[in-house]
Amino acid sequence: MKIAVISDIHGNMEALTSVLDKIKALKCDKIFCLGDLAMAGPEPNKAVSFIKELSCKMGENFQIIQGNTDKMLCQYSPEIYEKLSAANQIMANAYVADSQELSAENKEYLNSLNVNNEITLNGIKILLVHGSPRRNDENIFPDLKIAQVEEIVKDANADLIFCGHTHMPCGYQTNTNVTVVNVGSVGRPFSEVPQSCFAVLDIDEINSTYTILHDFVDYDFKLAGEKLINRGFEGVEKLAQMLAHATSRYPE
Repeated sequence: MKIAVISDIHGNMEALTSVLDKIKALKCDKIFCLGDLAMAGPEPNKAVSFIKELSCKMGENFQIIQGNTDKMLCQYSPEIYEKLSAANQIMANAYVADSQELSAENKEYLNSLNVNNEITLNGIKILLVHGSPRRNDENIFPDLKIAQVEEIVKDANADLIFCGHTHMPCGYQTNTNVTVVNVGSVGRPFSEVPQSCFAVLDIDEINSTYTILHDFVDYDFKLAGEKLINRGFEGVEKLAQMLAHATSRYPE
């Protein structure tokens, strides 16, 4: 059984469709999606509609949870805007533009998503989270010490934990025999190389063993950048530049 695990699409339809083409080529049986479907991307409303339709089409073979920006967008408030503005004005501008573009139905869909999801396959307890088991905005970075990872996941009842949020793929095996995998980002990779990233879980159904590999996919980042610039909010050019070459997590 092969399962593709994707996260952090951020309204990037060029990236999403290229990743889905690769998932189809790999003959994956299921897709797990870890959220952040829309914010600060070229086509936020279209991306949410697309994922919603894909979820309906695939049924139980498509599992999705809510990302931190999904929650922000479906619960717009001046307080969230002010907090974002203090941290990064361009992201605050994107927040306003995205909130205006998303349909009421798509906001309702984002609001309906669970924060996490527990799934058992072939006796393997899998936990889907966006940031961490503790918070949807907690960072699991590639350079954490194993003791830090163990503290983050100590209360989780899982053999395998998938997360996203940082846009940086990595993986850990704890001393308590928990596997933790950050699957990276489909739509806004934090990388100097403009490639989407996701993970593939391959379960041996006879032995209940598994392997996990990160996969990197080329996509038309130039077209995605053009679409993003055409949205027109202040600072959007810097967001578009990050699709081609990201040397920081947020626009500067």
